[in-house]
Amino acid sequence: MRDVVGEATQRRTFAVISHPDAGKSTMTEALALHASAIQQAGAVHGKAGRRGVTSDWMAIERARGISITSAALRFDYRGHVFNLVDTPGHADFSEDTYRVLAAVDCAVMLIDAAKGMEPQTMKLFEVCRHRRIPVITFVNKWDRPGRDALELLDEIEERTGLRPTPITWPIGIPGEFRGVIDRLSGRAIRYERTPGGATRALETELTAEQAQAELGAAWQQASEEAALLSAIGADHDQKAFEAHESTPVLFGAALPNFGVARLLDALAELAPPPAPRPDEDGAVRALDAPFSGLVFKVQANMDRAHRDRIAFVRVCSGRFERGMVLTHAATGRPFATKYAQSVFGQDRTTLDEAYPGDVVGLVNATALRPGDTLYERSPVTFPTIPSFAPEHFAVARVRDSGKSKQFRRGIDQLDAEGVIQVLRSDRRGDQAPVLAAVGPMQFEVVQHRMLAEFGAEISLDRLDYTLARRTDAASAPALDRERGCEVLTRSHDGALLAVFTDRWRMRSVKADQPGLTLEPLIADTTEELR
Repeated sequence: MRDVVGEATQRRTFAVISHPDAGKSTMTEALALHASAIQQAGAVHGKAGRRGVTSDWMAIERARGISITSAALRFDYRGHVFNLVDTPGHADFSEDTYRVLAAVDCAVMLIDAAKGMEPQTMKLFEVCRHRRIPVITFVNKWDRPGRDALELLDEIEERTGLRPTPITWPIGIPGEFRGVIDRLSGRAIRYERTPGGATRALETELTAEQAQAELGAAWQQASEEAALLSAIGADHDQKAFEAHESTPVLFGAALPNFGVARLLDALAELAPPPAPRPDEDGAVRALDAPFSGLVFKVQANMDRAHRDRIAFVRVCSGRFERGMVLTHAATGRPFATKYAQSVFGQDRTTLDEAYPGDVVGLVNATALRPGDTLYERSPVTFPTIPSFAPEHFAVARVRDSGKSKQFRRGIDQLDAEGVIQVLRSDRRGDQAPVLAAVGPMQFEVVQHRMLAEFGAEISLDRLDYTLARRTDAASAPALDRERGCEVLTRSHDGALLAVFTDRWRMRSVKADQPGLTLEPLIADTTEELR
């Protein structure tokens, strides 16, 4: 099993995260381009005849120009295997982002050079802090007008508590980006655009004398600021980074591919490899223990020709070999892995073996849900990934009664993926389930996918409820009699949820009947992402 540990050290498993519109999908595409995993970068909005980005493979993503589901890309770079997971940025899909953060060892946080620390950025930093995930910060869009670099560093430190330690420093103010100073090597790198940004930017290494002659005042100012950073001790410290006390910072622009190659190098050099992972009881599962893996995502209909269902599994320990029979920890039943694949956006290839840190796609995984554990021989169960507390509710009905089977199959599938929470109501029956969402945009995704993938057009009638609490069978009858309250059953696990029109109504019920069971659905720490 020494090969397992050796292979694990070559893995880099990371997520790209940010506030919406900071450039995650563009950065993911640029990283794949610079690693030679693709030959030409696509565009988020498909303009100028360019194809769409690899990670946004759904039709609704390409039509709207936003990411609504996470996507995995595996590629090689400088002797390492990179497992990159692009995440949705919109708060309505933050539950998917949280699942991804349960499966990675590092995060790349993108910050818009003009907007700085935005609300979702702060929440993501907090979740990474709670999960002890080291963060590399990339200040994006430096080719556009924006804020002062030193001011952005002050804001990062003030609002996150992490000490920013720039690895690169920009030559030129935002909107007049000429290149960077690599503070670790002392090199100056000048960037030049390529047509449309579809191919790698041209990079030229300059001596100090050449930089002074060609870049003039911009070089002089950058040099003085870089010297100031050294004087105040803002230098990279690997131990502090891995302990989530500091964050390396790079400057660039993903769209024209400025600074992307240096980010790849930083991931190879600085991002931590997979480490032993604690199980739900706190015991650590060694990397060379028998195989174990965590299911962090389930996705159906990626292959429209076969309409299959794929589970994304992060390998936590041991060597995975295609065809091995594993145990599903939640049920104790065997799970065959004959159809194992490596995933690159929507594209898939057969995968024969994998090691800690790798992401394995298991096809036709109808029994698996996000948060499940698979293992070989030595039993283990990793902490589950909790569902977020929904705040938006709607009754779903199929418009054509002749499509009732497709309706039922589609609703069950989207529930299993975690796209939406499905609740059963005695008042409405099984033909009118209540859909519960973190944000209203999830309802748009459900309607689109139900029609496009299952051929069942649905209507949604919004309900006035805005929050949910877990309850029990003893409390349910009394709660169901209360005005502005209803008890529903969550379909995938049978949990009873009491939903209320507002927080005031819930507090009034609790005050009148203090013996009723009303508990938060998840711990407050995970609520931070919302």
